[in-house]
Amino acid sequence: MVAFGTLAILAVATLASLFMAWTIGAGSSGSTPFAPAVGARAISVMRAGFLVGILGLLGAILQGANVADAVGTGLVGGLTLSPTAATVLLLLAAGLVAIGIFTGYPIATAFTVTGAVVGVGLGLGGSPVWPKYVEIGTLWVLVPFVGGGIAYVTARVLRHESIPERYTIPALGAIIGLIVANIPFTLLGSDSSGASIAVAATAELPLSSAIGQGLVSVLIAVAVAGALVWDLNSDIEGAERHFLLALGGLVAFSAGGSQVGLAVGPLLAAVNGTALPITISLFALLVFGGIGLLAGSWMGAPRMIKAIAQDYSSLGPRRSIAALIPSFAIAQTAVVFGIPVSFNEIIVSAVVGSGFAAGGAGVSTRKMVNTVLAWIGSLALALALGYGLITVIQLF
Repeated sequence: MVAFGTLAILAVATLASLFMAWTIGAGSSGSTPFAPAVGARAISVMRAGFLVGILGLLGAILQGANVADAVGTGLVGGLTLSPTAATVLLLLAAGLVAIGIFTGYPIATAFTVTGAVVGVGLGLGGSPVWPKYVEIGTLWVLVPFVGGGIAYVTARVLRHESIPERYTIPALGAIIGLIVANIPFTLLGSDSSGASIAVAATAELPLSSAIGQGLVSVLIAVAVAGALVWDLNSDIEGAERHFLLALGGLVAFSAGGSQVGLAVGPLLAAVNGTALPITISLFALLVFGGIGLLAGSWMGAPRMIKAIAQDYSSLGPRRSIAALIPSFAIAQTAVVFGIPVSFNEIIVSAVVGSGFAAGGAGVSTRKMVNTVLAWIGSLALALALGYGLITVIQLF
């Protein structure tokens, strides 16, 4: 029999998780995916907020398992987060992200949640998981260089007058098709990690796995490239906008898959560590978190979309495409490896990289410096406050 006090704390933890999901939807996952498209005037702010909510919900359900498990059980060793610990760290992280939303600065959600989980876990006597920290830290450090670098090169190619769009756009579309064919989807696999379209389709073909997956991947890439060639023949500018919006949708989907784990991961650990009379599945928690993302995107994302789209760089369609391609690839890499990643860091780095391809036009250096300081400060503050708060609570 579960004590009433434990159930009450678990209920508060559930509300804290929902609040965390709301702030993520209103902030990083809700604002960043379509910000370049809004900056390029390919879609309005309100429509972007509406679409990103729907796509984020789908991404949370279909791709959220890996990051949720990593955040809930993979950041601190030797213990399971209690309902009290989950409540403290979720409220702390959500509060810091909410401050970022209402001040207009994109606080990195992954930094705050990771710092809060590690701080609370260490305060409870847990042990550091150094290999995971190295993995996470490596990705965080590489994101600005890899994402910004790829965006810069892509933007330069798209802007090069000697390379027509009828060649570059389909080639980029083929790359996106290859990625889509090989990213995991929960419903396609037999376990929580899921399976890719290429893997699922190969299972139905009388071919070896390597040949089948390669064939399916190439077919999807060719289909995407062919669709873009057809669209470009009708209207080049229209085709660029369509490709840009499709990329924004893929990034929004990826944001849901990556970011929902930050909200439900600690709750998953708390639920698993409590002897409840009913079983709560990971899938149910992902749906719960996805609904929170949806609500946050619809209610709070437009403010941050405007901030990122207008304050960092005034993007055209080509530079926006250049920013979203590495963003999608990096986000899916994080989903596959179960690494909590900041979508603000991904998108802002890519936006700045594509901006420098045009000579740095529209890029606010002051804004960028303040943003980086906010990211570092949020990680350090969440870590210190998480450790301090849980230590004080244990004294009573």
